[in-house]
Amino acid sequence: MAEGAPIVVLVVDDSPETLGMLTEALERASWTVLVAPGGAEALRVVDRVTPDVVLMDAVMPEMDGFEACRRLKRRPDMAHVPVIFMTGLRETGHIVQGLEAGGVDYVAKPVALDEMMARIRVHIGNARLSSSARAALDTTGRYLLAAGEDGRLRWATPQAGRLLARAFSGFDQDTFDLPEPVRAWLAARVAGRTEQPSAPLAGDGPAQLTLAFVGRTERGETLLRVTEEAPSGEWPTLRAKLGLTAREAEVLLWIARGKANRDIAEILGMSPRTVNKHLEQIYVKLGVENRAGAAAIAVRTLG
Repeated sequence: MAEGAPIVVLVVDDSPETLGMLTEALERASWTVLVAPGGAEALRVVDRVTPDVVLMDAVMPEMDGFEACRRLKRRPDMAHVPVIFMTGLRETGHIVQGLEAGGVDYVAKPVALDEMMARIRVHIGNARLSSSARAALDTTGRYLLAAGEDGRLRWATPQAGRLLARAFSGFDQDTFDLPEPVRAWLAARVAGRTEQPSAPLAGDGPAQLTLAFVGRTERGETLLRVTEEAPSGEWPTLRAKLGLTAREAEVLLWIARGKANRDIAEILGMSPRTVNKHLEQIYVKLGVENRAGAAAIAVRTLG
């Protein structure tokens, strides 16, 4: 969403008095207000409109705010919409429950309107920055994903999603959990108990993947780069039989697998310009003029 776009707020509360008070206050700020008297109604509202933020009452009959938040967060279009809980529950356990359900903040009832609106502005600003950053990553073709502290996949660029789908049969981005060995490595990496920069991501499909630690986001997510490993034994075969350097053999192997230069650069951790330089040397050594000829020799060499 563009900076300065109108703000749409979904208020979910079973109290007509609260709905009326919040609607009046938010509309005075020239914000668009959607209302839902319960969790089930909120789910129906977001079928039609995706809000910028959700104000969620924690305690409601039939479906409480925690369950409503969990269901909202399962929807791809709502995954990055901030949910702020409104609650009279002050116990730490209830606050933690709200955060674990996917909420980003809470305000105590009775609601202090100025404080609540300031929090809304901050969280919407963060969400829009995050959305812009993700869109930029998607369009630049990066193989990146983000995982929560629970080891669940929060989001993945389209390129990373395709690799995960090749490695895990039945892959579903909305419900995918990292395997236990990866979660253990990730927890140790975040806590500073290990400096191991990467970990294998073993699935049941043909792709052999590796996850590399990139950093932490302001949302508490861990940013990871996913790369596809060449099957062991293939690039050494190309190196030995064709007189290539190790890097040239790796580049040639991915050329034979149909990868574009930008993809190869991402997989091997080099710039596209470096990939081009390796290709120039490969063409000379193999006596070919283009990548199709090089790929054909690689395929024949590997049998």
